[in-house]
Amino acid sequence: MEINWESQVLSSVSKVIPKLSCLEIDIDKLHEVAAELSKDSFSINYEGNTNTVPKEYIRKTMLINTLNFVFTDFLTSVKYKIENYSDTDAMVYQIDKALDQGIPLTQGRFMRDMNLKEFKTLFTGNIEMPMADEKVKILNNVGDILVTKYGGDWINFIDDGPKKLYDNGKGLVERLVRDFKRFDDHSIFENEKVYFLKLAQLAFWGIHRELSKRYFYIEDMENMTAFADYIIPVALESFGIVKYSSELKEKIDSGILIDKDSTEEIEIRSTSIYATAKLTELINNYKKEEEKIIIPQLDFKIWTDFHADERPHHLTKTIMY
Repeated sequence: MEINWESQVLSSVSKVIPKLSCLEIDIDKLHEVAAELSKDSFSINYEGNTNTVPKEYIRKTMLINTLNFVFTDFLTSVKYKIENYSDTDAMVYQIDKALDQGIPLTQGRFMRDMNLKEFKTLFTGNIEMPMADEKVKILNNVGDILVTKYGGDWINFIDDGPKKLYDNGKGLVERLVRDFKRFDDHSIFENEKVYFLKLAQLAFWGIHRELSKRYFYIEDMENMTAFADYIIPVALESFGIVKYSSELKEKIDSGILIDKDSTEEIEIRSTSIYATAKLTELINNYKKEEEKIIIPQLDFKIWTDFHADERPHHLTKTIMY
């Protein structure tokens, strides 16, 4: 499957790359790392768990990505953890636990009516859940829209259009961003919109990865990019692909907040998406046709390898990642 460089996200971030001022991409390292990574396995169990109930899995995945942002304390740089789980994994563990106890977390009405006290009871870890107030407000808002437009059920949203990310306004990503503004993840760079759409894409990657063999196959996965977050930049710097300016490096290492929509943040996120697309393309040059990967497979591997890493990452106060 060829990468679509004209897709909404890739085409917009590609305009930022020639104008980078706070970091740079080492092209030689990009080729070197691609050669090394091409030896690794990117296999994913597309059969999924045979015990998974598809509709329940979709509801849970959409809930997770409604809340899937900021798990590091801005003052201490300590990550949210519970037992052996860190970051997003810790939240997912607690969501699973709540659902097992019969708490209807995925239902629109329950989301709409949840308060901060109830939320903190469900999500208690080594530190208070970062941006808990914002998470509850988003949950309430998304729940309200679900109830108003889709009978309180994500399945009605999913079934309201084709199984495509983009389809002249009717695609999954397009409708999600239009109906639920919390997923409208973009910045303005030189008077143009730069689209990242981290959580919108990640939600449908999770569903496709688990259910594509038996229930939910997305037809245009060539349009999906990496998910611009805190973890991919750590990996790219660790690989030596990305090199920060001394000023930006100092901010990241010292835990100084990087403003949302600042040039620094836009460049970090744009580079994450661009570099992973290039890496995927280069890795596939080493692969047989049946072994070729798509961008989310590389993202999944990098995130899995680095998300519990203790190296400092940039910190931005945002609800988008």
